[in-house]
Amino acid sequence: MLQLRSSERIVEKHAFLLTDLGELSPVHLTYTPLPGHGTPPARQPREATGPAALVAWAHLACGLDRLRGAGVRAVNAWDFAEQDLPEKGGHAVWVCTRAATWRGPGEVRVLLRAPASSPSAPAREVARAGSTAACGRFGQHVVADTHWRSRAGHWYLLAAGSRAVTRIEVSGAVTARTDGRTLAVRAPEDARPGVTARLENGASLAPVGGGAGR
Repeated sequence: MLQLRSSERIVEKHAFLLTDLGELSPVHLTYTPLPGHGTPPARQPREATGPAALVAWAHLACGLDRLRGAGVRAVNAWDFAEQDLPEKGGHAVWVCTRAATWRGPGEVRVLLRAPASSPSAPAREVARAGSTAACGRFGQHVVADTHWRSRAGHWYLLAAGSRAVTRIEVSGAVTARTDGRTLAVRAPEDARPGVTARLENGASLAPVGGGAGR
């Protein structure tokens, strides 16, 4: 990654983040921060130059290599939810990256940034989808789930949704419900329950990629 600053003759104090993925032009990296408390208006992608943006991309940069040669022009990293992990497992952040290509269709990946020994340890991918509006201007609502193991060896199903999610329900092999944007419930590692979110307008929302549950 390379951070550049424009000449003050053009615009004052403007910086931006780029990376090389083997294209004719560098790829523009942007960042959308976590929502505030309550349900504020949707935040728009911004330059990935602030402290939170640089921390996010430190965990995501290694995963960009898989996009090499795919015609990508920009990638946005959206921190859409945060969650305190069970059994004092620390604080985790859910992030959705959206890669936009020159030809139109792109792809999204949902990753979980959990506490790790290294400050720049790669985030773990939990879902992926292509040719979708999710995590973009026309897909501002998202929910995702994954399995997570505590330090004591207990397995949990974690789920989290974006700012307009008001309820998350789990059915099938495991049943649970929470009024809010995050959920954690004990579940066997091989369990594949169904996860559904409810939005404030009453609409239902399925997990990105159909619900990885990994």
